[in-house]
Amino acid sequence: MFKTRTSLFLTLAVFILILPLRTHAAGENVSDKEYLEKAKVTSASESTTSPVVGTSVNEQSQTLTISVLDGPDKGTSATFENDFTQVKSGAIVYVRHSVSAQNGPDLWSVSDPYRLNVLIGLALVFLVLVFLFGGIQGIRGLATLLGSLVLIFYVLLPGIYAGISPVLVSIGVASLIIIVGSYLTHGFRRSTTAAMLGMIATVLITGAGTYYVIHAAQLSGFTTESNAYLNFNTGGTIDMVGLLFGGIMIGLLGVLYDIAIGQAVAVEELVRAASHYTRRQVYRRALRIGREHIGALINTLAIAYVGASLPLLLLFRQSDVSIPYVINSELFATEIIRILMGSIGLILAVPITTLIASYFLTAKNIPSEPSGHTHTT
Repeated sequence: MFKTRTSLFLTLAVFILILPLRTHAAGENVSDKEYLEKAKVTSASESTTSPVVGTSVNEQSQTLTISVLDGPDKGTSATFENDFTQVKSGAIVYVRHSVSAQNGPDLWSVSDPYRLNVLIGLALVFLVLVFLFGGIQGIRGLATLLGSLVLIFYVLLPGIYAGISPVLVSIGVASLIIIVGSYLTHGFRRSTTAAMLGMIATVLITGAGTYYVIHAAQLSGFTTESNAYLNFNTGGTIDMVGLLFGGIMIGLLGVLYDIAIGQAVAVEELVRAASHYTRRQVYRRALRIGREHIGALINTLAIAYVGASLPLLLLFRQSDVSIPYVINSELFATEIIRILMGSIGLILAVPITTLIASYFLTAKNIPSEPSGHTHTT
C-alpha cells in the first residue's frame, strides 16, 4: 500500500514539474496565422520594372497602401510592396495577411483583384438570356444545374472526404445526376426514360473501361499542385487515382446529356412521322443522325481540352525534350486518357441510346403525325 501511494505521489510530482515545459513547448509550436481579407487600395505608386534574380524575366512592382474592409483586420491600414498584379488607387482587392507566431513582422500581399462584380454581371446576362430565349426549358435547365451542383457539393465531396471509394461515389452521383436532371429538364416522357437508360448504361460501360485504362497506364492522380496539397491536408486518406476516375466520369456527363437526349428525341420523331417503319429502320435512320452528332462533339471536346492546356503546350514546345517523352509524361497522358475516354463514352452513347429508344418508343405508345391534308367529299 505504501509503495502504491509513493508511486502515485512521484508520478504526480513529475507531472507537475514537466507541466510548464509542456505548456512552453506547446506555445512554441503555435503555427502562423493567415487571413484573406477584402481591402481597398487607398494609394498606389507607379509601377517599376526590375529583373528577377537569376533569370532573364522582368517583374513589375509598386508600393501600395490599403485599408481592410472586412475580417479581423477591418479598419486597419497597411503599406507594402506589391510584385503581383499591378493595381490602381481606388481598386478593390483581396489581400493575404500573414501573422507570425514568433513575433516576427506581419507580411501583406495582394492575393487577387476583386472579380465578383464581373462574375455577378456575367451571371445576370446569362440568366436574362436563358429567360428570354430558353423559356420553360431554360428554367428547367437552370434547376437541373442547381440540382447537379447540390449533389456534387453535398453528396460527392462529403462522400469522398468520409472515406468512401471515389469510384463508387462518383458512379452513384453520376447516376443520380442523370436521373434527376433528365426528368427535371425534359419531363416524365418515354423519350426521357430512354435517354436516361442510355446514359446510365454508357456511364457504366465507360466507367469500367476508364478504371482499367487508368490502372493499366499506372497513373498516380498527382498531376497538379492542388492534388498534392489535398493529399497533404487530408493525410493521404483520399484515393487520388479514384479521384481522377471520378473527375473523368463527372466531366463526361455534360456532353453525354446532349447526345443522349438528341438521339432519343430523334427516334421519337421518326416513329411519330413514320409509324410504318420497323424498329430496324428507325434504328438505322436515327443512327445516321447520331453519326453527324458524333463528329461535331468529338471535335468540340478535343479542341476544348487543347484550348485549356495552351500554356502547358507552349511550355513543352520551348523545351528540348522529345515528343514521345512529353506524351508519355503523366501530365499529358492523363489529359489524353481524359479526352479519349470521354470521346469513347460519347460514341457509345449513340448506338446504346438509339437501340434502347427504338425498342422503348413504338407506334403503339406514340401518336403519329397527322397527314397534313384532308380529303373532301
